[in-house]
Amino acid sequence: MKINPEIFKAYDIRGLYSKEIDEDTVYNIGRAIVAYLNLKRIVIGRDIRNSSESLRKSLIEGITDGGADVVDIGVATTPMIYYASGKMDVDAGAIITASHNPAEYNGMKLCLKGAVPIGEGSGMEDIKELAIKGKFEEVLEKGTVVEQLEFKKGYKEYVASFFKKGLGQKKLVIDFANAMGIEEKDILEKFSEDLKLEYLYDDFDGSFPNHEANPLKTETLETLQKKVLATGSDLGIAYDGDSDRVGFVDEKGDAVPMDYVTALISKEILKKHPGGLILIDLRSSNAVREVIQEAGGEVRHCRVGHSLIKAQMRAEGAIFAGELSGHYFFEENFKAEMTVLAVIMILNLLNETGKTMSELTEELKRYHHSGEINSEVKNPQEVFRQLKEKYSDGKLNELDGVRIDFADWWFNVRASNTEPKIRLNLEAKDKKLMEDKITEVLEIVRSN
Repeated sequence: MKINPEIFKAYDIRGLYSKEIDEDTVYNIGRAIVAYLNLKRIVIGRDIRNSSESLRKSLIEGITDGGADVVDIGVATTPMIYYASGKMDVDAGAIITASHNPAEYNGMKLCLKGAVPIGEGSGMEDIKELAIKGKFEEVLEKGTVVEQLEFKKGYKEYVASFFKKGLGQKKLVIDFANAMGIEEKDILEKFSEDLKLEYLYDDFDGSFPNHEANPLKTETLETLQKKVLATGSDLGIAYDGDSDRVGFVDEKGDAVPMDYVTALISKEILKKHPGGLILIDLRSSNAVREVIQEAGGEVRHCRVGHSLIKAQMRAEGAIFAGELSGHYFFEENFKAEMTVLAVIMILNLLNETGKTMSELTEELKRYHHSGEINSEVKNPQEVFRQLKEKYSDGKLNELDGVRIDFADWWFNVRASNTEPKIRLNLEAKDKKLMEDKITEVLEIVRSN
């Protein structure tokens, strides 16, 4: 059996089902996880993609044939697996999912106990090598399988405990995109006196018939935006495929930049952890850093990618982190994503301040941001070299690609970890400067 090495990404495992990843591949990955990590017990779950159940069976077979026990919590969100990895007596966690990718994809996300990430530089390369070789020692005693479907009830009660009741009623529209967020909707339904809820696409359907479960793509928000306006709702919420990311739409029907949400949640976090360290995606607006500092927090930049951010949080003692793609990482979930908690903290902030979502985000509109601009290039390193030479009078940061700051503008250019592309983010104090600098930087990027 030949395994496609390209399915092993920086943050997870992902590929086209049957063509790039199939049951035999997942069996070998299960064996490799046990062999490399010397596991005794692993908690697993799956999403509702049409291929996930058969892949789950293969994963269980690979793990148990390797001699480790499996705790199966069934259909689950990725944050549930992270929580289970911290609360249960297990050595690791795994979920069958391809996150926000279209229906024809599938894959896996992996972590050690306590949601410690397995990714680039933290075990993924070793698991890849073992899985591809496919040579495993004979095991005298196979592992066992135990179902603990009730575990999710405790998770939901825990998350619900953060909601501050009795501060006012809010009307919400939630777009589940037929995906895994549906598994958590009863958390907010506990607060019927405080929340009036309307749903879009709240039936599980692994073919995702209505739209891709990816709130980062603004076109997927169009129905939600219209529904928020039509119902006079206070907030629109859009989940991604495995419920580890979330997007927001304000009461005016406008999509809220995801880095703005990092700043708003930070205000709530800092009430509990005054002076705490918060990590922000280095593509985030400078306004995010400023607002967090004004709220008394310490801020540092982090690399892009959930496994990389979690590792940095642990290394530096951060209490919260936010990524531009809508990942929000909480101390309350072992420094991992907990999407419903992000929603709850935004609701708490709305109620405590008495402001609308658009009013809360107004103070963050201090600069003009390009959004992410993608370009296909043959030689990323040559792009980086030329940019550093051209802008050598700026402040250089090479944490992730090249970021160079000036008094009134900055840019970050980085190679994608998932596609053969260079990604540009640029921000300036006024719109014309932003537009001029985009043209200037892209001329270098796209000449290579």
